[in-house]
Amino acid sequence: MKQRTTRRKLGEIGEDRTDWARVDAQTEAELAEAIRIDPDDEELEPGWVDRAMVLHPSQPKERVTMWLDADVLNWFRDQGRGYQTRVNAVLRAYYEAVQAKAKQ
Repeated sequence: MKQRTTRRKLGEIGEDRTDWARVDAQTEAELAEAIRIDPDDEELEPGWVDRAMVLHPSQPKERVTMWLDADVLNWFRDQGRGYQTRVNAVLRAYYEAVQAKAKQ
């Protein structure tokens, strides 16, 4: 089955569809409940990022294109050479924390 790829220029990316007026109208308790029941919110063990280690995995890496917040990317770049490997280490630590939680 052929996958369909949609190409867009940066200015053509869709607008934000978040209903900010509704979000602003919610109380802190309502926001906390919305976060609690959000299936995409992973409550991970505190300190999971402290276990992130830069390793050279035995499996090959794949080249991807990602959109990252400029300040986050600049922070990693400011750490010096190997910033992409450190980004991978943080993602791997998150992945492993989620996997460990799922096994509980």
